[in-house]
Amino acid sequence: MNTIKITFTISPAESWASEWLTAQLADSGFESFVETAEGVEAYIAEDLYNPAQIEEIIAGFSENFSVSWLAETIAEQNWNEVWEKNYFKPLVIQNRCVVRAPFHDDYPACEYEIVIEPNMAFGTGNHETTSMMMEILLEEELAGKEVLDMGCGTGILAILASKRGAAHITAIDIDHWAFEATVENAQTNHIENLTAWQGDASRLGAETYDLILANIQKNVLINDLPVYAPVLRKGGKILLSGFYLPDLDDIRHAAQASGLSFKNYRERNNWTVAIFEKPAN
Repeated sequence: MNTIKITFTISPAESWASEWLTAQLADSGFESFVETAEGVEAYIAEDLYNPAQIEEIIAGFSENFSVSWLAETIAEQNWNEVWEKNYFKPLVIQNRCVVRAPFHDDYPACEYEIVIEPNMAFGTGNHETTSMMMEILLEEELAGKEVLDMGCGTGILAILASKRGAAHITAIDIDHWAFEATVENAQTNHIENLTAWQGDASRLGAETYDLILANIQKNVLINDLPVYAPVLRKGGKILLSGFYLPDLDDIRHAAQASGLSFKNYRERNNWTVAIFEKPAN
């Protein structure tokens, strides 16, 4: 499926205005964002693209700002080229893990090295939600644990969990290209204890997990929490991300309604990771 790239120009250009616009778009199906000097670039699957919805969002913008936008179609096969030329640089997490593409030749040696084909924005580690999730994975004890990665993207979190000693990882994404990327990246990184599925939360069955990772989007998280909670083992943790700090209360209420206890959260540039636990008793 093709991706639609929308370039928004905000005048006057203010960081908070870009963040406001990004928050509205994130609740409308947009999957990834790149802040620019003039505004923001936003990406959405072609089948979800709705110009009328974009105009409705812009109509709610402050009258003190003007917003213009331009749409272009990016074919699937162009993602690698786009990211190689513009966005994906070697990334170091906590001086312990380096994430790089196969074409990178200048990067530091780290305890963990992950090679990722840059197929999508949320899969390279450069986005705040992914990098924060990786930081937490580097801090957690994962040895021998069963891990579920929902909305796995390129499989970067699942691969790191494996390298950190997880017994087995199940990685699921609704997008066919994300599924294919996860399989390819697992092979590239010599990961043999990862099972990838294409689908959504309906793929979950009787198997249970010690740790669940879900870096998706607020509405999907809230909708799927009643499915995640039953497959999380007692005493297990679930990391939720892909939403903004003002949405944390809604996420907390949904998680607690599913029997999960709020433990902590981490925030960067308003993006948030929330940590919940299933009571042991």
